[in-house]
Amino acid sequence: MNQTKIFTTRKLEKNVSDFIVENNNSENEILGDWTSTLFHVFHKKCWLIINKPTKYVLILANVKKADLKNISSIFKKTFHKQLVHDGIKVDYELIEKLIGEINLCETDNDRNANGTLNNILPYFEDWKYEFGNFENMPFRELNGRLNGQPNKQLSWLFPKEKMNEMIKKPTHNNV
Repeated sequence: MNQTKIFTTRKLEKNVSDFIVENNNSENEILGDWTSTLFHVFHKKCWLIINKPTKYVLILANVKKADLKNISSIFKKTFHKQLVHDGIKVDYELIEKLIGEINLCETDNDRNANGTLNNILPYFEDWKYEFGNFENMPFRELNGRLNGQPNKQLSWLFPKEKMNEMIKKPTHNNV
């Protein structure tokens, strides 16, 4: 079974320390590793997660400590819904196979991923004013906006285009 690592920033690491596992140095061969940070929207804890190879961003809104036992399921469902929202047609069963189990790991201090996350966070301050409260924030749409911006590190491709390429690779039929 595949395993997907999400490296946590120090800020998130403090909140999920009971769920951190040792890094086994094996990368998810298909989608690569992810990095996540913690941020707050109207006093609710949210995770901003980025896929390192594609710069594809995923928002997990209102994550509670009790949710951490089911983080793999929450991640896969949210990821699948976001892919569909972004126009990437993919079966949930394939996402389950590609992601497998989520392992939360201590920070790997990836300056590139952390820098990208830090560049995205100010958007949420603007969106807080635009939408007024947590219940009005359309996280899927906001997430789609982030994945629909061209990225210089991807030769000006959109992160959703790059993720679509990775998911549609023919080698995934054997997963």
